[in-house]
Amino acid sequence: MKFLRAAATLLLVLALSGCGYNSIQREDEAVKAAWSEVLNQYQRRADLVPNLVNTVKGYAQHEERVLTEVTNARARVGSVQVTPELLNDPEALAKFQAAQGQLSGALSRLMVVSENYPQLKADGSFRDLQAQLEGTENRITVARNRYVASVQSYNTLIRSFPNNLTAKVMGYKVKPNFSVENEKAISTAPTVDFGTAPNSAPAPAATR
Repeated sequence: MKFLRAAATLLLVLALSGCGYNSIQREDEAVKAAWSEVLNQYQRRADLVPNLVNTVKGYAQHEERVLTEVTNARARVGSVQVTPELLNDPEALAKFQAAQGQLSGALSRLMVVSENYPQLKADGSFRDLQAQLEGTENRITVARNRYVASVQSYNTLIRSFPNNLTAKVMGYKVKPNFSVENEKAISTAPTVDFGTAPNSAPAPAATR
């Protein structure tokens, strides 16, 4: 009985291979790989936040609201459960996207606040963190765009005949993607201004 079942499964797979089964497998793996890179880059950014907040706090303790906002946004990012099922759950992906968008916005506001503190902008550690943040945001944009393209390719494949028949039999469904309304919030890197050159006179701090 087991032999007959295994033989039937093998025949089914062989039959479906002519209807896009192998292509669906490749596209599905491509989506997973692209998603892993998105997560890697977002994690890289999250890892920068504690040092960035502590450095800013050393020069701008009175910016408690902005510092708290960044810290809380990072905490919300960390609270999102990133499971393999997230790729197929539109609601879960939307929550993940919203959390990352909030962190992007909080970091942007933190960079704007830093403009009021010439000594902070001249600090070597802060400048290094700014450079790392800018580079990471750019890598996030690239990784996210690749993921969007991978999902679009996969979805197009499994919705096309006769691949859609194979996808239905094997349980492959259309995957959700990053939504357009939040794309700008996620993809826009915080403004990074390295300020004046070291030998230039620093501008006076804004009156608070």
